[in-house]
Amino acid sequence: MLIAQTISEVNFYLQKQENHKIALVPTMGALHQGHISLIKRANSECDRIIVSIFVNPLQFAPTEDLEQYPRQLETDYQRCETLGVDLVFAPTSDVMGITGDTATQSLTTTVIPPVSMTSRLCGKYRPGHFQGVATIVTKLLNIIRPDRAYFGQKDAQQLAIIRRLVSDLNLPVEIVGCPIIRESSGLALSSRNQYLTPREKTQAITIYRSLKQAAIAFYQGEKQAHILTGIVQEKLATVSEIKTQYVELVDTKTLQPLETVENTGLLAVAVYLGNTRLIDNIILRQPIVAIDGPAGAGKSTVTRRVAEQLGLLYLDTGAMYRAVTWLVMNSGINLNDRDAVSDLVRGVKIDLIPSKSPELPIAVYVNGQEVTTAIRTPEVTANVSTIAAQSAVREELVAIQQSYGETGGIIAEGRDIGTNVFPDAELKIFLTASVAERAKRRMLDLQNQGYKDIDLVQLETEIQQRDEKDSTRAIAPLKQADDAIELITDNLTIEEVINKIVQLYCHLRNE
Repeated sequence: MLIAQTISEVNFYLQKQENHKIALVPTMGALHQGHISLIKRANSECDRIIVSIFVNPLQFAPTEDLEQYPRQLETDYQRCETLGVDLVFAPTSDVMGITGDTATQSLTTTVIPPVSMTSRLCGKYRPGHFQGVATIVTKLLNIIRPDRAYFGQKDAQQLAIIRRLVSDLNLPVEIVGCPIIRESSGLALSSRNQYLTPREKTQAITIYRSLKQAAIAFYQGEKQAHILTGIVQEKLATVSEIKTQYVELVDTKTLQPLETVENTGLLAVAVYLGNTRLIDNIILRQPIVAIDGPAGAGKSTVTRRVAEQLGLLYLDTGAMYRAVTWLVMNSGINLNDRDAVSDLVRGVKIDLIPSKSPELPIAVYVNGQEVTTAIRTPEVTANVSTIAAQSAVREELVAIQQSYGETGGIIAEGRDIGTNVFPDAELKIFLTASVAERAKRRMLDLQNQGYKDIDLVQLETEIQQRDEKDSTRAIAPLKQADDAIELITDNLTIEEVINKIVQLYCHLRNE
């Protein structure tokens, strides 16, 4: 791992990284599991990982804790090296162009996000904070020129502002928002948590519990913002030591206040416990159910049936890949011409619409043309793997899948639905079965198709080999998400598996 403290050192490193996908994880150091989750996500999606460590004076007011903010550079370096970070950029204020003492920090040029986004939530109480954030983040993006930059959802206002900044300034970078990492108690991880006394840390658990209580009310049909925020305020008031600064319900993208939540909303809170300011938030939407697991575990059948029983949209990711394969085949493009395929699928429109057909419950449209039956032909089936293996196709379809997930109310299955596509899914299931069990199921399927003299040992070997291949893929490897519930289906009927998932979903909506 390299450590750079100057822009020229960064430039020298980047000159050698042509054709590599660069990730940036901006931090202020004092790395905790929240930061580590960002680095791990970046490592799974990009070739080179750069972590910046810079305690930004511009985002601290004179009355705030700049001098007390935790600094542990050597420990941070060690953690980065352990996590496979390629470069740490740890500039001084002078390198970042900041002049003056702590009371008069300034830059010649300052980036000013829309006032409509900075005047609410934290911005109302921290004047100048988001200008300072936006200015330094813009400088980091210009210095490092990453393909992707990773930010945590805990700082939801910051994330929304940076996305707007990148869009408005046409910066060539994808901003990736990552789920909040919490302690087992539910307390959102933060560098400031170390300021809490043991008693205050126990009291702080109420913050997330208040948000969850409002989310349950939303799941059960409550849409009025004043009632939902009132639930949070009432719960927070049960701990006299918690001094609430704000509880607001706003649009997730524009940060404008909502009177009712039609599809989704950001419920955010800031409080003081002693001298420590803590923030947290939750996205109000109908839950997403993500079901991952190895081949042969019954994911597809179970997911369809659960969708029917719960009234969720079945996000048929397999049908999406089939639709793109059909599109490529009918365009006359060579399936192995990755550049041509990439150009064709860029901006492709795929619609999944529930149908009344029990055989094909989802009607599939690609660029406005229905292809529900056409994508099930042997010819399309034979070519899906070739198309699905291309990174441009995968990136386009993941973006489409995530757009479906913005308002929630969906269920999806796959190899990495819970780890990559919907890492913020409210319910994650890792559906699995032993190799022996999956081999027996495969043998029965083949026998029902008329095959005879099937070698069960050979089937077990093939399944083990596929598990190994799927688990070691460079792109989207099969693995169980840390917060997924493992469901082993050996000796369980399909009905029993479905009932277990339905019970978990109902518990989520009523806990």
